[in-house]
Amino acid sequence: MEKKMETIAVLTSGGDAPGMNACIRSVVRTALAKGLKVKGILRGYAGLLKEEIIDMDSHSVSDIIERGGTILYTARCLEFKKPDVQQQAADILRKHGIDGLVVIGGDGSFAGARQLANLGINTIGLPGTIDLDIACTDYTIGFDTAVNTAMEAIDKVRDTSSSHERCNIIEVMGRNAGYIALWCGIANGAEDILLPERYDGDEQKLINHIIDMRKQGKKHHIIINAEGVGHSTSMAKRIEAATGIETRATIIGHIQRGGSPTCTDRVYASIFGAKAVDLLLEGKSKRVVGYRKGEFVDYDINEALAMKKDIDDYTFEVSKWLVR
Repeated sequence: MEKKMETIAVLTSGGDAPGMNACIRSVVRTALAKGLKVKGILRGYAGLLKEEIIDMDSHSVSDIIERGGTILYTARCLEFKKPDVQQQAADILRKHGIDGLVVIGGDGSFAGARQLANLGINTIGLPGTIDLDIACTDYTIGFDTAVNTAMEAIDKVRDTSSSHERCNIIEVMGRNAGYIALWCGIANGAEDILLPERYDGDEQKLINHIIDMRKQGKKHHIIINAEGVGHSTSMAKRIEAATGIETRATIIGHIQRGGSPTCTDRVYASIFGAKAVDLLLEGKSKRVVGYRKGEFVDYDINEALAMKKDIDDYTFEVSKWLVR
């Protein structure tokens, strides 16, 4: 006879993302409203192995929905790839009476959740990453806030770039994905956008475009460079040497990971959290919650991890048409 769900736990793993606290809050309060006990696991899988497990109640998540980061803290745990370590983690969860686990993180976090599910722990994954690089979902917790933070920073750089008639290379985060760069490139009216999915490394073509735009009367030139392309500082030096135009590199960095989440991140993350609790109560396991074509859906975790994601061709074409 299947054991009744009585206690669930929630953890955040990998890189932090604005909206994670809204998601934690939703998991805790939804679970409590449905008669479950809730525990929080500090510092992701690393904290689980150290049994950093706390009881959570409604007050534990008061006044956190507007905060960036994660109150449960987060860490990377390469050790968790080992089968004996995974077994140890499953045993710890059982020791603490945890019947279900909600994992908020990215693909690496989901891989860990899958292994725990294979060891008999009911697990649900929620996509939390500013990179928007999880293939099974059109939305990931934190992307909306991160892209708006980057957009506002780039607007400020544009002001000084225009004043000094410079070329500016502005590097945004995203790891190996170019979504933040593409969105900011369109939203900030960049003259060039370098994406790991599309950039062919032809720097001379980039230099020629800068020179052509200057001949047309353009007084500044903004290049949005994705982290996955990188090398912004050395690229700036080469462009200045080739064009004679003063060129600066600005790496926005981890400011994109912090800050108060947008309304979208607060609301969608809250729905994700509630959906995870409902799936556990339905006896579901090894699932990933996503948002596709306007609906909140869930996928088998193996299916989710096998999916591939690429930049939308039409959106990328639009970004090129808008350069004038």
